[in-house]
Amino acid sequence: MAVKTGRADKPAQVLIDYERCTSCGLCVQVCKSFALYWQDGQLCFDPNRLLGCIGCGHCAAVCPLDCIKVEGRELSPHDFYPLPALESRATYQQLYQLLFSRRSIREFKEKEVEAEKIQQIIEAVSTAPMGLPPSDLEILVIKGQEKVKQLSWDIIDFFKSIKWIFSPAALLAMRPWLGKEYLEFSQTFLTPAIDFFIAEKEKGNDYLLYDAPLAIYFHVSPYADPLDPVIAATYAMISAETLGLGTCMIGTVAYGFKYSKKLKQKYGIPARNQQGIMLIMGYPAIKYQRGIRRSLAQVTYY
Repeated sequence: MAVKTGRADKPAQVLIDYERCTSCGLCVQVCKSFALYWQDGQLCFDPNRLLGCIGCGHCAAVCPLDCIKVEGRELSPHDFYPLPALESRATYQQLYQLLFSRRSIREFKEKEVEAEKIQQIIEAVSTAPMGLPPSDLEILVIKGQEKVKQLSWDIIDFFKSIKWIFSPAALLAMRPWLGKEYLEFSQTFLTPAIDFFIAEKEKGNDYLLYDAPLAIYFHVSPYADPLDPVIAATYAMISAETLGLGTCMIGTVAYGFKYSKKLKQKYGIPARNQQGIMLIMGYPAIKYQRGIRRSLAQVTYY
């Protein structure tokens, strides 16, 4: 058996060099699909055992003698690389200072984001964890202020075409199905925000994507964990900060892609892909002088 995803429907294969293997057992210990196991003191591999080999690569990554190779499910031996030395990795304090210094940016310089930096961000995103390998994450890169603004206009025009759904009468009629919380969210955010976007578009002002020079939309197939796009966008957000770029996550765009087949077709998003998240970015036009310490709703220890 093999866990099916949008990119794979067969198990990966694990190749073991038994002449070099010392039977240390680390590979079996980290294999949580249980395709690797002990039988009569012998290390065995069954690609169809339990969940089947999902191609996570843990066994090859943990092997101290590099005597395990994994192939299949979009993975090959060439995808493995030595880990950076501990002293070259960020400390907690360095990471915290970066996170604490970050602000959501909505004012950008009239400057394009270089292709090299976009590629660096994409490479960082490729390291993000996913629900099941291989990753079903897809990325739509909208490069250039005019293209980003066109996307914004397209989304706003779609909202305008369904504006009646967010009218007080329609929301009240749908309350039994929407629930109290979504109704209140629609009344206090969605309805006034959409009205504002439409009114400002008529003046030529983009308050949805803020005239950003770059926008990246993260989305996944129906097989993927719905949180995968948010995790990937967070990796992109943090890596962009290290490159001197400001970012802001925009969730509203996802509603347009979710409910409009025409928008999905125009921007090359598969019809059945799940709702994702948009990240706008560019060089900040404003420099902030202070950070803000945020609070959590609650922390519970059990």
